[in-house]
Amino acid sequence: MHGMKDTVFTTDTVSGRPGPAPDAVTRDVAYSFESFFEIEHERLFGALLVVTGNRSDAEELMQEAFTRLWARWDLVQSLANPTGYLYRTGMNLLRMRRRRARTLLRRGLPWRAGGDAFEEVETRTDVRRALAGLAERQRAALVLTDLLRFPADEAARILRVRPSTVRSLASQARSALREVLQRPGEDQP
Repeated sequence: MHGMKDTVFTTDTVSGRPGPAPDAVTRDVAYSFESFFEIEHERLFGALLVVTGNRSDAEELMQEAFTRLWARWDLVQSLANPTGYLYRTGMNLLRMRRRRARTLLRRGLPWRAGGDAFEEVETRTDVRRALAGLAERQRAALVLTDLLRFPADEAARILRVRPSTVRSLASQARSALREVLQRPGEDQP
């Protein structure tokens, strides 16, 4: 793979979205993956943290998503939207993990949910508690459309649903957040 050329990724200063650098500077593939990682890792981690509600889970999923991207970088770099592919990979990994956990629970096998002692401290803010009360699909739609500013059609491809479903889920999530956050002085579960 070394010696192949690819466009360096950067963040567009107008839209804040990642994409090819305007001057179309080319670098070795290894550098280009590193650039892509540097730009996307914090955003992916943040999105997975909001969806999972657990730092260690989000970190593991982010690392696995990037590992899978690196293994296929020669293909991924030529895609029209490598960022969308990254987020789809992360969300698919989350789905597979949850599916595996449900299967273990159904079979009655011992399964231990890993709790983070510091997570209690991190979840004290009202917004975090309100987000935790949302359904996973609502959180994912809200994170992709509002936090990461993906258009509904791209978020739909990542979540593998229709754009109208993404808009509906995000709207439901916003309404639920407004309702929870407007309650004066109530403790959230």
